Amino acid sequence: MKREHLVSGKGTQRKVKEIAIYKDPEKLKLILNKLTWKILLQISDTEMYPLEVARKLRIHEQTVYYHMRKLSEAEAIVKIREEDKKGATAKYYAPSSKAFGIELPSGGRMQTVPLPLIDSRVEAFLRPVVDQGRFQGRIIVGSPTPHGPFKTSARDGHYASHLTFFLGQYARVPEEFGIKLDVDVKAEKEEARNMILVGGPGTNLITQEINESLPIRFHMERSKHGFLLGGLVSGRTNNVYTGDSIGLIAKIVNPWNSEKRIIVFAGNKAVGTKACVIAFTRYWRRIFRKYHGGDGFATVIQGFDLDGDGKVDSIEVLE
Repeated sequence: MKREHLVSGKGTQRKVKEIAIYKDPEKLKLILNKLTWKILLQISDTEMYPLEVARKLRIHEQTVYYHMRKLSEAEAIVKIREEDKKGATAKYYAPSSKAFGIELPSGGRMQTVPLPLIDSRVEAFLRPVVDQGRFQGRIIVGSPTPHGPFKTSARDGHYASHLTFFLGQYARVPEEFGIKLDVDVKAEKEEARNMILVGGPGTNLITQEINESLPIRFHMERSKHGFLLGGLVSGRTNNVYTGDSIGLIAKIVNPWNSEKRIIVFAGNKAVGTKACVIAFTRYWRRIFRKYHGGDGFATVIQGFDLDGDGKVDSIEVLE
């Protein structure tokens, strides 16, 4: 299965929707099954778990499990999150795409047209750092040399380069250089502006300074080696997240200037920061499914290495 762009409308009033294209008609038949289609429609607006779907459609739970398993095998649905329900684990699912189709093996030439995957929820999250096609802030990364009270060297600053590829869908190249080191921001006293912070408080001094303003905070503690992170602590659920591949994506009001905003991609370790960048650039639908704008947003991400090559390639939204 591959994914393309489905374009509708004329002129500047065009709508772009991702479409999942099957070459195997057997997989498409699974989607077009009458009951399977009802399940897809049921979970199209809000992710649901199988028992919830069964109750809504008034059919047996095992029937729903069977069809949702087939949909998962056909890559038509994806697991969004898990939640404890009376001692059991409820797995929430949503469609993997907003449209499905089939491609014939011949008869026509496929032309690749670069179209932005602009989504209103992503636009709202980025605003005002990115607004009306303009980048109006700075991306701040940790210095690669030992710095700060814990003398750490950032190893996650290069993840910002991957982030900029995604941001290019929403903004033109800024006239001013868009990326700065945390030490330069402090030296030049540029904290009172829109910022995107890449890196946790162990490596990024600006993330460290705004930690107390985050909806979900990093627990700061010294160790005999001088390191400081005890994991993420959620004030909403009292959960503590200590894994290296755990990270936080957040948006807050800038504590130095209430008219500006700060967006954070920060991990317990560098791999957690990478998981956040992958989550935002590749799996943003899972992150923003219930986001409709505003500040004070925070979500906890965990990265996973599904193909066993030692690199994070998938994520789950934990909170």
